[in-house]
Amino acid sequence: MKNLRSGLIALILFAAAPYVTAQQALDRMRGPTPLAETVKPAPMVNPDNSDVRRVRNYAMQPPVIPHKIESYQVDKNANRCMMCHARTRTQESQAPMISVTHFQNRDGNFLAELSPRRYFCLQCHVPQAELPPLVPNNFKDVDTMLNQAATPTQSKKK
Repeated sequence: MKNLRSGLIALILFAAAPYVTAQQALDRMRGPTPLAETVKPAPMVNPDNSDVRRVRNYAMQPPVIPHKIESYQVDKNANRCMMCHARTRTQESQAPMISVTHFQNRDGNFLAELSPRRYFCLQCHVPQAELPPLVPNNFKDVDTMLNQAATPTQSKKK
């Protein structure tokens, strides 16, 4: 009986926890809007359209998109990105070809065309806009980290 009662109490607390959390919790990215409420999102900012390739911060980082993609259709019927980035279109478009990894299936075998698991470009690649960070960030790229690690050793040798 005691186990049943404590189990029932735990079940009630577990069931009530999401309601209490959703009503009271706030997310810094949502601002003052509680999680349980929906508001109209702020208008999109003007994305970077410089077409300049950005330096990557770590090995295997997906490159960011350096141009606008507002009206691009990327769904099961069409992928607008491939009009420029497909292997057969890069000479005329001067866009970089997609990586060979996009032609591999989950077993590592190469395919003749784009792998279905790499078809939706925005899963990994994102457009950029000059905005302040939403949350505090002290990220340092790998070169900065390596240079900081090398500096104390070099000064000891002198």
